[in-house]
Amino acid sequence: MARKGLLLVNLGTPDAPETGPVRRYLREFLSDPRVVDINPVGRWFLLNFIILPFRSPKSAHAYRTVWTEQGSPLMVHSKALTAAVTERLSGEYEVELAMRYGNPSLPDAVARLRARGVTDFTVLPLYPQEAPSSSGSSLARTYEVLSGPWDVPNVRAVPAFHSHPAFLDAFTEVARPVISGMRAEHVLFSFHGVPERHIRKSDPTGKHCLASQGCCDVLTDANRHCYRAQCFATARGLASRLGLEPQGWSVSFQSRLGRTPWVKPYTDVVLPELAARGVKRLAVMCPAFVADCLETVEEVAIRGREQFLASGGEDLKLVPSLNSHPAWVDTVVQLVRESEAATSSPAAAAAREAPGRVG
Repeated sequence: MARKGLLLVNLGTPDAPETGPVRRYLREFLSDPRVVDINPVGRWFLLNFIILPFRSPKSAHAYRTVWTEQGSPLMVHSKALTAAVTERLSGEYEVELAMRYGNPSLPDAVARLRARGVTDFTVLPLYPQEAPSSSGSSLARTYEVLSGPWDVPNVRAVPAFHSHPAFLDAFTEVARPVISGMRAEHVLFSFHGVPERHIRKSDPTGKHCLASQGCCDVLTDANRHCYRAQCFATARGLASRLGLEPQGWSVSFQSRLGRTPWVKPYTDVVLPELAARGVKRLAVMCPAFVADCLETVEEVAIRGREQFLASGGEDLKLVPSLNSHPAWVDTVVQLVRESEAATSSPAAAAAREAPGRVG
């Protein structure tokens, strides 16, 4: 029997909230052509002469506002999740945490699993919605690392889980007491943003995505892999479970970089608009993140709250992410087991063997 390993992969975090480590992290992150998808010369110039000199000190300052004695929130919560999943899957899987950028690195995590005799790998990118700059990059790098040795192991990837009932139920369980406790008048689902060009690249027809106001209302063959459409699907699923009226929730996108158009509406534009409409108590959920991090704690709970209050709102509360909540641990275990079952069924085995049969 092949020994099974599980890689939990998240985006990454600097090693320390100082300019040097942040600069190293940003250099690795923004050098990825799946993240900054422009010509290599332009990317190099943008990174070295514009982004790194100016953004590194600002980002380091932002990280210092959320850093804990144990490290960054993303790292603390990711380690706690890994420990809980390891306990639940003891005897079934060897489990390792890896970051696409920074530490613990994917090569190091894979090496640790190989050292424990793992020859069958399951990869779970910890991004509910798929995007080339997150899950796509993480999977591409994982496949590259795993295919380095002469003997390439068996590997399966857990697909995006943006509409998986267990994921939606877990986030609902976390959110409901916060929303009811503050008597929120509106719930804003704020997702990480991506450039509009990334969305258009995911449309095989070239005619659907961002071509109309309602292009993300329903998942179709044209937008099946569209990050924005998957975000709206997540929001609809959560709103339904939370019993929100149509006028009681909305969607926005945060964390844009540069001057090129990113998917809209922008969170930092929507917050004052909601306050101007008379919303006083606002709950913000960030369902693109399964662990609280700089983008949720600093960007939303600190800066977003300040902006909302300055615009006339009375209270803004960030709904905590899933972190290592027991319902999320249960969901991770379920996703892993479902993925293995799907690829281990007789039909799946026959499909894998058919192209290679001889005679």
